[in-house]
Amino acid sequence: MSSNSTKGLGIYRIFSFPNPRIMTASPTEKIELGNQNIFFDRELSWVDFNYRVLEESFDKENPLLERLKFLCITESNLDEFFMVRVAGLLNLKNAGIEERSLNGKRTSETIAELYSKVSQFVKKQYESLDEILVELKENKIVVVQDPSELAGDDIQFVKNYYKREVSSILTPLAIDPSHPFPHILNRTLNLGITLYSDDDKNKMKELFAIVQVPSVLPRFLQLPHNQDSDTRRYFPLEEIIKLHLGDLFYGMNVKQIHTFKIVRDADISINEEQNIGDLLTTMKNELKNRMWGDAVRLDVHSGAGHIKELLRGLLELEEYQVMEIPTLLSLNDMMFFQGLEKTSHLKYSYPVPKSGFAAKKSESIFSEIRKNDHLLHHPYESFKSIEDMLKIASQDPKVLAIKMTLYRTSGDSPIIQYLGEAAENGKQVTVLVELKARFDEERNIRWAKKLEDSGVHVVYGVVGLKIHCKMLLIVRREDDKLNRYVHLGTGNYNSTTARFYTDISLFTANPEITEDVAILFNTITSSGKMPRLSKIYAAPTFLKEEFLRLIQRETDNAKSGKQARVIFKMNSLVDPDVILKLYEASQAGVKIDLIIRGICCLRPGIPGVSDRINVRSIVGRYLEHSRIYSFENGGKPEVYLASADCMPRNFLRRIEVMFPILQDKHKKRIAKILELLLRDNTQARVLESDGTYTRLTPGDDDPAVNSQIDMVDI
Repeated sequence: MSSNSTKGLGIYRIFSFPNPRIMTASPTEKIELGNQNIFFDRELSWVDFNYRVLEESFDKENPLLERLKFLCITESNLDEFFMVRVAGLLNLKNAGIEERSLNGKRTSETIAELYSKVSQFVKKQYESLDEILVELKENKIVVVQDPSELAGDDIQFVKNYYKREVSSILTPLAIDPSHPFPHILNRTLNLGITLYSDDDKNKMKELFAIVQVPSVLPRFLQLPHNQDSDTRRYFPLEEIIKLHLGDLFYGMNVKQIHTFKIVRDADISINEEQNIGDLLTTMKNELKNRMWGDAVRLDVHSGAGHIKELLRGLLELEEYQVMEIPTLLSLNDMMFFQGLEKTSHLKYSYPVPKSGFAAKKSESIFSEIRKNDHLLHHPYESFKSIEDMLKIASQDPKVLAIKMTLYRTSGDSPIIQYLGEAAENGKQVTVLVELKARFDEERNIRWAKKLEDSGVHVVYGVVGLKIHCKMLLIVRREDDKLNRYVHLGTGNYNSTTARFYTDISLFTANPEITEDVAILFNTITSSGKMPRLSKIYAAPTFLKEEFLRLIQRETDNAKSGKQARVIFKMNSLVDPDVILKLYEASQAGVKIDLIIRGICCLRPGIPGVSDRINVRSIVGRYLEHSRIYSFENGGKPEVYLASADCMPRNFLRRIEVMFPILQDKHKKRIAKILELLLRDNTQARVLESDGTYTRLTPGDDDPAVNSQIDMVDI
């Protein structure tokens, strides 16, 4: 495999933003916090990750509608990033707090670089959109953006649609001394309009008004079908409204009209110590406030000029906080085209998941778990095995109790139904619902109330912590004794995301692990002090301590001449103590391979510091979500799966679990999974020491390896 091949790098080299202040470090670089030469910035690293997603929208090896989906994902990612991370930085800046990031940047410096980098990112988004729109047209799907392209029949069709479906919903809002600027909802699409009256033509008195584009209507209207063509044409809702402004502002003349979108601070901050008595009510109130946070970004059409300045002033934004958009705003709405019929040739064909672990009768399924642990790799193996287990448990008269954590679950999840049925069947059912699962709070509140109505004992989180671990415990009476069965996983109990996220989960009846899980559940529900467990490492008390110990063991083994290697797969690497410990391991001679999809604050390739550390990111049709931590341990490998990434929040502010894989056959299988990920030369990008990511391509004599496709055989 050649990492120097230039095939496929043309796009991504445009996307690479090396830090000009980071030069090659000296072999005597100090391994300590505050040394800006050995860390990458967390926020800027996240933007680099979103660039890797955007790269997929340019890649013509991907089907056209999949490229469009990647583009939409970058918009959704970016909005959430601004609503939480950037908003937090701005709050620090406005409070006069200049915190320093791992690489020494002050808050104000990070903000300035972020907005500059995102401005370039937005330009690349719309280069991608332009390419995709052209290719959609070639595939007879046309987005008509210019009203002059409408034919006579189209105009009448649009007019009828406006009168029938749109006009009654719209509310024009004039802005003047008696009508203050309205508090426009977060991420909604709006029209900013300047007008003047015929009566004031000589005075040219200007009126500024706003019309919200209704989110309750489809963003795109399909125009009448031409019998001589099978082309499908779509017209944006905002353009329909623009054509009928005379109906909204009778007797007024439009001077300028431009679409805009406001992104607001949407992070939820709760003083849980003060609200411990009624966390549910407090969360409901905070969710209402989320819509009205301070503006952190304004997207507005290029050339908006006067309207842009009006909005910027009204929102109290700096010039750098305004993103000028050339064409369609709110790119995420383009996901509409993913749902079109007769477009399967423009999408991925996903293999049918293997059945995984399944049994028809309760006796046989529990007997199978008692005999052997069962490892499932999603989405290659069906998530339905977990749902089937819950269904059987809910009906089995021998099952006495079920305990489960729910961080995120899908809207149509049968898990909620089975838990409710179990309670109705007289079983003791306890569910730990995390109310603070960001942007899923409302859904979790809704399902929690439904569970309570069925008789389920619902625990609404833990004060000061998020319940992020993924655990299911089933207690069953067998031969006059109680046996426990446990499911643990790296991903959420969500049947929708389980089709597109890679995760690994384990069914086990191992008495030490099941005992640990039972203790952990009781500790959480009783608000007791977490004890040290037998096989499981749990945050926030012991996980980080044990994790650092395991890395140190590899360091000690390398110094003693024993076999030493570390392979980690995770979503993000931010925790400075873990990074410093990995640097020490590299210096001691430990070979370290890191497979990190998203943020990476570790800088590889520093001579004498991290030159034995390789970092790669894999971005493709599936979201790499599993967390795997493999330690060579002097020739006696230990493998752990976890719900946690290596981030301070996971170690200190969440309840997480890292659990061991004990059976050799499962260790070997996970080793094969990691080995394939490390051989990927089509979807893998390697992190260079200057912060750029280089996409790998096969050498002339090397076979192409796409781990996400080839994984189906492991």
